[in-house]
Amino acid sequence: MNGISRRGLLKTGVAAGVLGLTGMPLRAQTRGGKLTAGMGGANTSDSWDGRTHSDIFMIASAHGTVFDCLTEVGADGTLKGELAESWEASADAKTWTFNLRKGVTFHNGKSFGADDVIASLNMHTEEGAKSAAKPIVSAISEMNKITDHQIQFVLAAGNADFPYLMSDYHILMFPDGMIEEAIQKGIGTGLYAVESFDPGVRMVAKRVPNHYKGDSAGFFDEIEYIAINDNTARMNALMTGQVDAINRIDFKTEGLLKANPAVRIQEVTGNQHYSFPMLTDVAPFDQVHVRQALKYGINRQEMVDKILLGHGQVGNDTPIGPANQYYAADMEQLSYDPDKAAFHLKQAGLDSLDIDLSASNAAFEGAVDAAQLFQASAAGSGININVIQEPADGYWSNVWNAKPFCACYWSGRATEDWMFSTAYEAGVPWNDSNWDHPRFQELLLTARAELDSDKRSEQYGEMQQILRDEGGVLIPMFANYVQAVNNRISSPDTVGNLWQMDNARMAERWSVA
Repeated sequence: MNGISRRGLLKTGVAAGVLGLTGMPLRAQTRGGKLTAGMGGANTSDSWDGRTHSDIFMIASAHGTVFDCLTEVGADGTLKGELAESWEASADAKTWTFNLRKGVTFHNGKSFGADDVIASLNMHTEEGAKSAAKPIVSAISEMNKITDHQIQFVLAAGNADFPYLMSDYHILMFPDGMIEEAIQKGIGTGLYAVESFDPGVRMVAKRVPNHYKGDSAGFFDEIEYIAINDNTARMNALMTGQVDAINRIDFKTEGLLKANPAVRIQEVTGNQHYSFPMLTDVAPFDQVHVRQALKYGINRQEMVDKILLGHGQVGNDTPIGPANQYYAADMEQLSYDPDKAAFHLKQAGLDSLDIDLSASNAAFEGAVDAAQLFQASAAGSGININVIQEPADGYWSNVWNAKPFCACYWSGRATEDWMFSTAYEAGVPWNDSNWDHPRFQELLLTARAELDSDKRSEQYGEMQQILRDEGGVLIPMFANYVQAVNNRISSPDTVGNLWQMDNARMAERWSVA
């Protein structure tokens, strides 16, 4: 078996068989050369500690280049083995046995095995750890080393999505007993070993000889990722040939890229969404009617038209997107209605509302403009939004999840439970609205262990409706991934839609044309 789809996984309740190596191309690739990419999403606080990764620069540098995970989501959405070769589950999806790949070494020569898996997972739950993957790892009640290359996970409750969760870009595999050194130097098992790393500036890595993935992935000799957070500078770097690829193109200047015969644009529909989270335990956002007033006070279609220039679709205040299996496409769409916004404001006992909205284009390209559009659309309902333009550097550490109302970006996740457990489960680190709704939390646990696909569909549908009606996150739009590549670089016909830049694995999957 070369892969297993999520639908197939849920139908059987188990995943078994040897799964293919990552990024297996369907056509011959040119070996050699260098890939230079200019990317936004870099910060001076960046490090090789996967627990802290939150944006594309480090996601692509780490999980897509220098490190490996146990599993990988392929470009076509198929789940594949990476450092895990195969796995199987008990009938209740509570006990999972993973068979680890043999003959794998870290860049410092240490052999990879079960002890490394246990140590790497324990990182996320140790005292003081601030990891977005903590809720994933906390759900594991036991980790038992059966042999050096076989490990058994016993979950607190059944989870049909567990193998998918092991592909989370935070859950990188580090060498046991050397984790601090590996974080400092960037020591992984990936196709490329670190040559140099200047946080927030540049990362250079070179191809590892005799890698376990052989000739099936990793076609460049060298990878260079340059941090270019400024949108105009990033586009100019591509246009002048300084870089081979860029992420997050500026839609306003897209025509210049299209007119350049040396450049092509990749556009992929996925679950990426732009949002405005409110802290639901902080006044006035602790009132459902205030949240509902804001939901009706935002002009979603205007944002898609003016911020995305049509490169996306209207959102409905749920993070489950068009690429998810249980996306509630038939749920009634919330629309801009100033009268309803004013009604809900009065239901909250207010004639008007004065609030601050923190935004920076570090959150997403056009976030400040989106906040100002929101300011204008809400004004007619008595909602006065003061837009605070925050500095880009340090936005994720100082503003997001710290200010009561702010702009945010999410890539989405391949499964509903993965998305909800990362950002909507009560008490998890990345719950950026401090959301804690009893019925929602009950459904979250029930759906996680449910193996019947029809029942799961009903449960996830109800959860999406709860978020639409009462949730603390405004999600006005789903944005396509739009990136640009020089024609001297070849990429597969199918480009991943889980994260930017081919699921952040362009270093493995692309090649010189």
